[in-house]
Amino acid sequence: MENQVEAITGAEWNVMRIVWSLGGGTTRQIIQMLQDSSDWKDSTIKTLLSRLVKKGALQTTKDGNRFIYTAVINEQEAMDQTASELFSHMCSKRTGKALISLLEKTTMTKSDLNELQRVIESKLKTAPDKIDCNCLPDGSCK
Repeated sequence: MENQVEAITGAEWNVMRIVWSLGGGTTRQIIQMLQDSSDWKDSTIKTLLSRLVKKGALQTTKDGNRFIYTAVINEQEAMDQTASELFSHMCSKRTGKALISLLEKTTMTKSDLNELQRVIESKLKTAPDKIDCNCLPDGSCK
């Protein structure tokens, strides 16, 4: 992954999704779009934008008296980083079940499902019969 950024909070994800969707935007554009779907005040959104710049997720350029925000990390990289971080906190024995549950709850395109099937078939060739626990030093979790 090219750009590692500090973990993004739920509220910050809302901001990032607007920036990714717009391909970048001014403070006013971002505020207006977020206020269409939330009751956040201007100051809250500006604080979130500032945090995202400090975290390295956004960068700003000045255009006259306006700031233009653009994403430093692309959306897929951010999603992959967040998913990796989440799964790093789970018991190794249970990540498969978590993925199965996630798949059951997620709407995907036929193309996504075909790609997923290809990956599964490839991984099946070298998959172990058992995965050891990584929660306890002796690997003995239930």
